[in-house]
Amino acid sequence: MFVLLAAGGAALAGRISSLQASDRGKADGDRAMLASAFQAGKVGRMITGRDGRVVQVNAAFRHLAGGAGKDALDSLRLRFDHAPEMASRFRGLVDAALRGDGASAELALGPDRPWLLVQVMPLADPDPAAIGPGSGEKLVKWVVEDITERKRAEQQLREEQANLSDFMGSAPIGFYSVDQDGRFLYANATLAEWLGCTPADLVGGSVRLHDVLAEPPPGPSAAHSPFAGAESGGDVTMKGIEGRRFQASVVQTVVASGDGRSLRTRSVVRDLTPEREWREALHLSEQRFQSFFEEAPIGIALIDEGGRLAECNQAFLTMVGRPLRSIMGCPLAELFSAGERSTVVARLEQIKSGSDMIAPFEVNLRAQGRDKKMAQLYARRMAGGSGNGSGSGEAGAGSGSGMILHFIDLTEQKSLEAQFAQSQKMQAIGQLAGGVAHDFNNLLTAMIGFCDLLLLRHKPGDQSFSDIMQIKQNANRAANLVRQLLAFSRQQTLQPRVLNITDVLAELSNLLRRLIGENIELKMTHGRDLGLIKVDQGQLEQVIINLAVNARDAMSGGGRLTIQTSNVSTEGPTRREHEEMPPGEYVAIEVSDTGIGIPKENLARIFEPFFSTKEVGSGTGLGLSTVYGIVRQTGGFIFVDSAPGEGAKFTIYLPRHQSAKAAGATAEAESEARERSAGDLTGTGTILLVEDEDAVRVFSARALRNKGYQVLEARSGEAALSLLNSESNRVDLLVSDVVMPHMDGPTLIRHVRDKRPEMKVIFISGYTEDKFRDQIDAGEHIHFLPKPFSLKQLAGKVKEVLRDG
Repeated sequence: MFVLLAAGGAALAGRISSLQASDRGKADGDRAMLASAFQAGKVGRMITGRDGRVVQVNAAFRHLAGGAGKDALDSLRLRFDHAPEMASRFRGLVDAALRGDGASAELALGPDRPWLLVQVMPLADPDPAAIGPGSGEKLVKWVVEDITERKRAEQQLREEQANLSDFMGSAPIGFYSVDQDGRFLYANATLAEWLGCTPADLVGGSVRLHDVLAEPPPGPSAAHSPFAGAESGGDVTMKGIEGRRFQASVVQTVVASGDGRSLRTRSVVRDLTPEREWREALHLSEQRFQSFFEEAPIGIALIDEGGRLAECNQAFLTMVGRPLRSIMGCPLAELFSAGERSTVVARLEQIKSGSDMIAPFEVNLRAQGRDKKMAQLYARRMAGGSGNGSGSGEAGAGSGSGMILHFIDLTEQKSLEAQFAQSQKMQAIGQLAGGVAHDFNNLLTAMIGFCDLLLLRHKPGDQSFSDIMQIKQNANRAANLVRQLLAFSRQQTLQPRVLNITDVLAELSNLLRRLIGENIELKMTHGRDLGLIKVDQGQLEQVIINLAVNARDAMSGGGRLTIQTSNVSTEGPTRREHEEMPPGEYVAIEVSDTGIGIPKENLARIFEPFFSTKEVGSGTGLGLSTVYGIVRQTGGFIFVDSAPGEGAKFTIYLPRHQSAKAAGATAEAESEARERSAGDLTGTGTILLVEDEDAVRVFSARALRNKGYQVLEARSGEAALSLLNSESNRVDLLVSDVVMPHMDGPTLIRHVRDKRPEMKVIFISGYTEDKFRDQIDAGEHIHFLPKPFSLKQLAGKVKEVLRDG
């Protein structure tokens, strides 16, 4: 049994030995596997004792520590000596290891260099199999990991978060978030600025969402929503802390919080004020442009590539005198005179072919129902137009093609130019006629005067009487022609008085019937309650007679002469041909006939002197020019309407005179003056006669001496002053010419008034009285006798002044 036991013990011992050997092999394998795992990987590992002795370290740790073959822990420490802060953190880790505490720190190896995460972990019960035999002491595990990429990712994330925060804070739109109670969880700077506060005033403050709404939502709404019901977007009126109100568009999303019991919003706010201001400004700009376009004083037209009218303003429609619907879309060329269409089209084609702008040119527009309109045309391609004539031809004004045309109405300007030219021509002719008439008046005064002196010695029956009368009659005819020249040049002397035109025409009717003959019917129609006029009756009668004679000559085969009067009131200026009559109250006299009429080309010249369509020897050509001059000098206007075969109508407009009382007084005074001047023309007294024309002075002196006056003669104003300075000569009346060399009549009178203020004066002149009235002092009482005058007229005027002066 012992043997068996011994044998069994030996077997058991062998078995135990075998098992022990197997366990040792397995432990060695485990240690090898753990050592391999310890060494593997990029994470640095090191086990040290509490005293800092290195028990085990892997290659990754040595690499990260940067000290191959050196003490790993000391090498790691040296890597952080570059920065006091990093070195301090590492010492803290060493101190924790010595105490047996766990700790960790993120340490940078230097600026722009890797970051290491270093951890210290105490090992309470180290496994001897893992760390080798004889390791029963307390150990510390060091773990080092390169976290550079993580730090970079964190830095990038922080930068992106900062950028996002900056973007959200300064975005041009507002952002906010509120909880279910309307408290602000977030508000960006833009929204806070709109509300007149800072984000801190909203977030964490007492302001709720509904506090910044100008008006509560219409209907039930949650505290976190600016809208009624379940709406998630719309326009609201927001109110700032300082009371500023603005329209805003809000869009929001409601999300549940992580706990599932609360909610918050993500809301976007857009201030509509700038947009609405922009829209309003755009609307006003469009209105302003439309107003500029529609109310422009010049015509503006837009045409498409096909030359059709696409758009135009009111000024253009006024120029062509047609409604928009009748010309919209029609070829523009149809609006021009037929003779100008090809020229206009050719010039517009120049712009299409590439010319940016051509020089403006004048065109005639066909104005419907009226005379043609003259206009200056400016044309250029529209901005954006191709300028090469390409396109469908259907593009309107808004397509960026076509042309824009500007029309400046020249009708008024051309009329004024023609009126000015006509006025200049008439004025020049009038000045010439007036100058000629003045010189002729001096000659005729002497001729008529000496004839009167001869007739004092040669009575009827004398052989020379008829010869003298022939001379005087022809001189008087010449004087009538001179008066017509003066009438045309408006330089005749008028003696206006207040008249009733009906009475004048009634007195003139018999004479008119004899003048026009039996084969012409005279018809007079008087208006009711006609106003009074202030005119020279003789001159007005001459106007009517000249028009009647002119009408008679136009109706050689008979016809009807109609004279019609009426009151006319005009509220605006009346333009006819080259004349413009201002608004006012007028008495109109229409003289119309059924004669042959006047061609259009002659209408503009009929009032010119010496212009006549009659045969040579049949007229002087001064009839209508005399009419024109008398009417204009009276302050009136005369217009003519005529066409070949339709007769002619002359309309005279004379200003109404308001004082009815003056008519009778003026007529009575003139009647008394005529009675006093008739009869005996002899008188007594001393007369100083001043006249530079010898013939006129000699005749006048002899005529006055024959009537009993003592006459002193002077050839100039200076000689007259010398005679007046002589104390022995007492002068009762001064008779002086107006126009004289050196010292004229008005200057002479001013010198005379200094010493003889009571001196009576008669001016004689071949010019009108108006020529010198503005040269004498206001209130000066001066009598006037126009040349040519007869012996009787001179003696009568002198006696009248000396007696009544």
